[in-house]
Amino acid sequence: MSWDATVRRMCLALPETYEEQAWVGERWRIRGRTFAHLLEIRDGSPPAFAKAAGTDGPAHVLIFRSRGIELDALSKRDGFFAPGWGPEIIGMKLDGSVDRVELGELITESYCNRAPKKLVALLDLPE
Repeated sequence: MSWDATVRRMCLALPETYEEQAWVGERWRIRGRTFAHLLEIRDGSPPAFAKAAGTDGPAHVLIFRSRGIELDALSKRDGFFAPGWGPEIIGMKLDGSVDRVELGELITESYCNRAPKKLVALLDLPE
């Protein structure tokens, strides 16, 4: 399954999520708030993303939100990068080493950081 299809399936499984084309790539939103943005870097373009990810590509990257201790831990792991566009924004290079269960958890946590509490309450989250 392609990264587009994988991320799309994970995002659209969350309550009231919708997909739209971003200026580059696709993004998933909840009530106007972006919680995931997937794009491809190729030949150093788009340059802001290529610079942040430290690659000219080809590479798929997912930009999402995280907080606190987890954000700090992710920013220090291989395959992750802090683009510097906001205090909660983190990027992840998607390749064959990515654990798809962890990917789903990170997308869900990003959604929870952006969604209203009553929508988050609809999710079956671990205690």
